[in-house]
Amino acid sequence: MGFADQPQTPPGSQRLMDPVPDCGEDSYEGCGRLTGKVAVITGADSGIGRAVAIAFAREGADVVLAYLNEHEDAAEVQKLVEDAGRTAVLVPGDLSDPVRCYALIDTAVEEFGRIDVLVSNAAYQMTHTDLDEISDEEFDYTFKLNVGAYFTLVKAALPHMSAGGSIIGSSSVNSDMPSPTLAPYAATKAAIANLSASLAQLLGPRGIRVNSVAPGPIWTPLIPTTMPTEKVTSFGEDTPLGRAGQPAELAPAYVLLASDEASYITGARVAVTGGRPIL
Repeated sequence: MGFADQPQTPPGSQRLMDPVPDCGEDSYEGCGRLTGKVAVITGADSGIGRAVAIAFAREGADVVLAYLNEHEDAAEVQKLVEDAGRTAVLVPGDLSDPVRCYALIDTAVEEFGRIDVLVSNAAYQMTHTDLDEISDEEFDYTFKLNVGAYFTLVKAALPHMSAGGSIIGSSSVNSDMPSPTLAPYAATKAAIANLSASLAQLLGPRGIRVNSVAPGPIWTPLIPTTMPTEKVTSFGEDTPLGRAGQPAELAPAYVLLASDEASYITGARVAVTGGRPIL
């Protein structure tokens, strides 16, 4: 089933989407898999980050929710976390700036004293059909946010993580099947998968696991804010399952990788793609 044309300006608002993405607000039920953990989640106001925040809280984790400037969406997530009996700390700001990354980690440590799980999920993309449309500034910004923030957040968080900690990067099916109209974004998602694999080997001796999740076409604000009408209205129909995924369908993968049940899973890339292959 396709979606209606619904253009928004970046970063977009989940509340204005039709249909509103399902982030598990009414469906996710936890069973204590993350009890007592402290998690930092970026891009947590909407989409995949929102679904992960809801799931983590219902699994027993306190969360630090980083987002750009979508204050109303972020406040909704905070309430959902608090309704689950957990603490949510909101931290707005543009993580393409390393100073903001360090400030985010400082806030988490000030509030909770440690970090058990880091989910680097915030990302920027834009559709372009001609290489000349991509400015140097946009190319640099895409890498600074999507890859640079991941690198900086890991460096900042490591002194506050102990053995058993988990780091999760949000990659994409574009890491293996790059869309030509999303060239800078696709390149960053390949870099995230590669960096995660390297970090898994570097941090393994410290008992810290690093993995990535590769979503396929997932219905989030990124879609109507960055894609042309024809892409939005048919979004996800070309997958083997014949539809786009919902953010709630990603959350269990992040929960697994964050939990102690994944104690021997590191260096992995988990595909949640509706059947599109990850090589």
